[in-house]
Amino acid sequence: MLFPIKQRRWLYINLIILSLCLTITITPAVASLQVLTTSTLNVLASTSQASNWLEQGRNLYRSGRFAEAVTIWETAAQQYQAQGDRLNEALSLSYLSLAQQELNQWEAASQSIEQSLKLLQTSIPSADAILWAQALNTQANLQFHNGKAEIALENWQQAQKYYEQAGDKMGSLGSQINQAQAFQSLGFYRRSKEQLETLTQKLRAMPDSEIKVSGLRSLGLALQMIGDGKSKEVLEESLAIARQTQTTTQLSSILLSLGKTAVDLQNPEAALDYFQQAQQLTTNPSDRLQARLAQFKLFLDYDKPELATPLAPQLQQQLRELPPSHTSLYAAINFVATLNRRSNSEQIVPLKDQAQLMAVTVKSAQQIQDAQAEAYALYQWAKLYRRTQQLSQAQQLSQKSLDIARQLQSEDIIAQSAWQVGQLYKEQGDRQEAITAYTEAVKALKSIRGDLVAINRDIQFSFRESVEPVYRELVSLLLDRQPSQAALIQARDLIEGLQVAELDNFFREACLDKSQQIDQVDPNATVIYPIILPDRLAIILSKTGQPLRYYATQKSQVEVEQTLDKLLVSFNPVSDFQERDRLSQEIYSWLIRPAEMDRAFKDTQTLVFVLDGRLRNIPIAALYDGKQYLIEKYAVALSPGMQLMAARSLQQNHISAIVGGISESRNGFSALPAVESEVKQISKTVPSSTLLNEQFTSQALANRVKSSSAGIVHLATHGQFSSRLEDTFLLTWDGEVNVKELSELLKNRGNEPSKAIELLVLSACDTAAGDDRAVLGLAGLAVKSGARSTIATLWPVKDQVAEMLMTHFYDQLRQPKITKAEALRQAQINTIRQTDFHDPFFWSAFVLVGNWL
Repeated sequence: MLFPIKQRRWLYINLIILSLCLTITITPAVASLQVLTTSTLNVLASTSQASNWLEQGRNLYRSGRFAEAVTIWETAAQQYQAQGDRLNEALSLSYLSLAQQELNQWEAASQSIEQSLKLLQTSIPSADAILWAQALNTQANLQFHNGKAEIALENWQQAQKYYEQAGDKMGSLGSQINQAQAFQSLGFYRRSKEQLETLTQKLRAMPDSEIKVSGLRSLGLALQMIGDGKSKEVLEESLAIARQTQTTTQLSSILLSLGKTAVDLQNPEAALDYFQQAQQLTTNPSDRLQARLAQFKLFLDYDKPELATPLAPQLQQQLRELPPSHTSLYAAINFVATLNRRSNSEQIVPLKDQAQLMAVTVKSAQQIQDAQAEAYALYQWAKLYRRTQQLSQAQQLSQKSLDIARQLQSEDIIAQSAWQVGQLYKEQGDRQEAITAYTEAVKALKSIRGDLVAINRDIQFSFRESVEPVYRELVSLLLDRQPSQAALIQARDLIEGLQVAELDNFFREACLDKSQQIDQVDPNATVIYPIILPDRLAIILSKTGQPLRYYATQKSQVEVEQTLDKLLVSFNPVSDFQERDRLSQEIYSWLIRPAEMDRAFKDTQTLVFVLDGRLRNIPIAALYDGKQYLIEKYAVALSPGMQLMAARSLQQNHISAIVGGISESRNGFSALPAVESEVKQISKTVPSSTLLNEQFTSQALANRVKSSSAGIVHLATHGQFSSRLEDTFLLTWDGEVNVKELSELLKNRGNEPSKAIELLVLSACDTAAGDDRAVLGLAGLAVKSGARSTIATLWPVKDQVAEMLMTHFYDQLRQPKITKAEALRQAQINTIRQTDFHDPFFWSAFVLVGNWL
């Protein structure tokens, strides 16, 4: 095997907002607007100087030379204005806005498209459909970037009508793909999926052609972005038709897309094959460069420097030969960024050659007025100097990158550059300046929450490499020495912010908008924030009306994580229980004992944990003090941070439930015989409407949630939580429902807080084996569903135990003034003391996430 199995890198998948092909030309000699072929364009180009400028601009835009395209289209707009040709002036301005958007000139882009639309509205004769379609598409792109997805959706829908009116199939398809993206952004996942499925059927019904190839490729990329596994299938179909119809111009881009999909699916051999095919089949120098660069990155990501090294001189040669453009600049930056991730990259490319390449890239970026590329290049150049301990030069270049980013208001570059400035201050011993710079970096990351998946379309960077460390390093700085209350408050907020950032990354969108400080929810609860730092396990304690407390255990991150991994393995019933108890007591001494000795838990009934990293996989309720389990002393709840719905106690007098499940073998999943009994038992305890086996379809569940006022949704069926969005799902009779669709389905009652689901119970789901971040899927669903609380299991449990424990839980839940956390605690204590299932394996997997009241 060429590549070893390796944990998948967390890559941000590029958001697809299509700038549709720029093929519209109007000349004074042509009365009506039309979509023109390249040969027609060439004929028309000679009829008018302004028309020639339009075509020049299109060519420059396609080759990534956006600043030059801006200049050309500005000239064309002025020329048409002088001629009194309002329609062609409007077209020039629409094109101009697209190029300005590529250069992050958002205000100028907005002015250009507004001016274009005003001209269209007042022109005589009135503008034809295709020109309206082009302008509305451009405006929608801009609106979507500015977070106005709802207005963008309306404009894309209007653009679609105009494209169809003009007979432009490709334009119509592109608008519909864009609409699916907008539906996603607005949280309408089922509508987005339906839209994309309809488009797939439409495209498949079309005769094989270049338009069909292009449409399927765009559709495949859109499916990839939303985490739909069908993206690979659609891209492969596009490739097959491209080969059959000899659409050679698109082959390399489709192969590159398939290669990136294979990388994401941890299939490096397939990825390499696609990249090599892309390189061989293209005559376009830019595409050949991208294919070779993708291979180079793949080899280094899988630690194969001996395969990457021969490619380096070829890449350097190609980078020197290409004229400066957006594409070539980012290829150079990507090349050095890939090398910068390795400590010994000078063995592949001498550091002086890397630095020289970035110096040339900075000059080229200035030449073509691509300030964003200049800032990125300065950042990577500074990183090179930092690696060679030339700290003053690194500081100067990082600061320059940061200054440009501030001028551009480009928060993604601010985040990277401010982080690097902070690291340099820290290395030079200036703690306060370091904290200031890190704080700016975190602020920038928070401001781009919704765009984390979209930024850096040419330089993809991973959450674990470029987001998570910023938070952790700042927390470490704040907790260094003896932290003040202000430092503790900031550190606590950062820990919660990191939780939110991880969930945003999981869902590929900003998913949390409401916030409430969770230590204000319940005066009888203490909130525990552990965070794993490189040299210690830090604990912050928060309780209403009291100062924050801080404890630390001096253990390395490696030692902490190894101990946690061993404990998790030891919960297997066949393991040595004495070893399990020893490990459990050790972790108890880290998390709980210091606070107990400090009497910090006085008057505490519930311990709420905001868990970090691998701590999330541990059943906290089963931590052992040598005599008792933690659950025997306190109720236990988990929270993904301060992002909770308004606190409200469960109204025991009005409990009712929707109970669904599958007891039979279905879709390759084993039977769960006790589910039928579980559903019946719960229905006896709590007034319920049931959906069992063939009744339990996704549509039936959606209808039941929408029509019922039940506060509890209990689902006993197979499901899985994973750190991969694609692998987090729930089984229904008619298939799998992914986490995004499920969350939308559960929100089917509207956004009124009074109608929210109080409790979601998933009694047969489990976390993906071997996935150290799988509980993200559970936390994500708990938050995204809008349910105030979620109960689920960390691993598969016997369905007989699930039936017994959940039945006792509902019995308890009906008791006056009991919290959900206490009801679960009593059910777990009953299992420990009154049944044959006293081993923690059976009862400790059940966890409560969210509001515990």
